[in-house]
Amino acid sequence: MRDLDDLFAALTKSGFRRGFSLRPRERAYLAANGRETVAEHARAFVAQRLAPAEPANDGRQTPFRGHPVFVAQHATATCCRSCLAKWHRIAAGHPLTAEEQAHAVAAIMRWLDAQEGQDAPPQPNAASRRGQGSLF
Repeated sequence: MRDLDDLFAALTKSGFRRGFSLRPRERAYLAANGRETVAEHARAFVAQRLAPAEPANDGRQTPFRGHPVFVAQHATATCCRSCLAKWHRIAAGHPLTAEEQAHAVAAIMRWLDAQEGQDAPPQPNAASRRGQGSLF
């Protein structure tokens, strides 16, 4: 597994990963529900959608918006098994260990913690993101 400091330094060099930020609705959700509740959601999403050796719809299982964790997963490359392999050096094809799951959740929460202290930047036209439903 890749050290999180090293990972976050590399993520800053990716225009795609840098392009993610929480929208007002996702910020409000995080503020209303609190960090620990959102961390529980992150653990559940990682366990259900990422931890299996061959997740259903791998590469398409994580929406781009609708929950702060989903946005964080794309920003931190914890959205699918191929991103985990490329960015986190966690090989695909095996169920994630408890340590690997904790690593993914730590990356997600670190990114969300950093987002809390930032002003919300202007967002691109929501219509430009195809097929992105909301969980709210």
